[in-house]
Amino acid sequence: MKIAGFGVEEWLNVHEREAKYDLAQSTITSFSMNEIKDLTQADIYGQLDDQKMNYGWIEGSPTFKKEISKMYQNVDPDNILQTNGATGANLLAIYSLIEPGDHVISVYPSYQQLYDIPRSLGADVSFWKLREDKNWYPDIDELKKLIRPNTKMICINNANNPTGTVLDRKFLEQVVEVARSVGAYILVDEVYLPFDESVDFAPIVDLYEKGISTNSLSKTYSMPGIRVGWTATNAELADIFRKYRDYTMICSGVFSDQMACLVLENKDKVLARNKKIVLDNLAYFKAWVEKTPKISCVFPNGVSTSFVKLDTKKSSLEFCRDLLKDTGVLLVPGEAFDVPGYARLGYCAPHETLTKGLEVLGEYLQDN
Repeated sequence: MKIAGFGVEEWLNVHEREAKYDLAQSTITSFSMNEIKDLTQADIYGQLDDQKMNYGWIEGSPTFKKEISKMYQNVDPDNILQTNGATGANLLAIYSLIEPGDHVISVYPSYQQLYDIPRSLGADVSFWKLREDKNWYPDIDELKKLIRPNTKMICINNANNPTGTVLDRKFLEQVVEVARSVGAYILVDEVYLPFDESVDFAPIVDLYEKGISTNSLSKTYSMPGIRVGWTATNAELADIFRKYRDYTMICSGVFSDQMACLVLENKDKVLARNKKIVLDNLAYFKAWVEKTPKISCVFPNGVSTSFVKLDTKKSSLEFCRDLLKDTGVLLVPGEAFDVPGYARLGYCAPHETLTKGLEVLGEYLQDN
């Protein structure tokens, strides 16, 4: 099996430890253990002392499954499967369902897993392109032209990585109609929950009997360090996934499940904290873009990632390399998403990091 290098991960793996001002990440300011302890007032370490360090709950604890099922309208807790982050959830779904010769449609640009894993399994992948002139929305008529009788799956990242655009309920209902016409699955990576209350967001599993919602606690819930994600599906798909999951994962581990349950049981507090970070930082970021030459942005729908357009003398790859080397500001060049001329800018870093990083970036743009 051959697979392309994972552009964004290869970039971050090499460069993220060099950054003085990390504006490349799309997680909302990660919790420290002390911060999550103070927020929840939980006896984390006392609870951990009582735990046996065995495999724990293989599919996720009953508490985990119950709390995740509450995020959806009609998903039984038994149909929630814990995974190693959303990357593990996406891999599980694609590995379980895609075979050589299948046709897959993927939104593009998007999280690279959603098109290169199907390719590596022998699928024919068509790109459903986002259009900047339509606020990074795709065209539903284009999807209708791309669909085939053998289309097995449509892959979407909602909100989109890197652009931050959210496909709303009404639009997704149109996607469902197209998918249902050929019996295709719809896999939607939903790790970025929009905090823009004007957006009518809906998980795909609530809209379609063959919908697959994948998610994690890494982005919206600020806990990437525990590497916990999940799939939410109907019972038939959950049973299919179980077989493949036994080969790829076994379990997340006792500590990770404990921390996941703590976050989920205190979801309201976590989301209140993160909504303030997102909306405050987004307001600052918008004001900065509007006054800064050589940069523009179709602003995201209250999620933690943005895609800025750069008007520079160099390629976006060269610019981002030199920016990091000369100033310590880290962005992800658009080349990592096959979209040169842009960069992913994660504006949900700690506010001090954001303000100083943007100040340095604005000054650097003047001369480059």
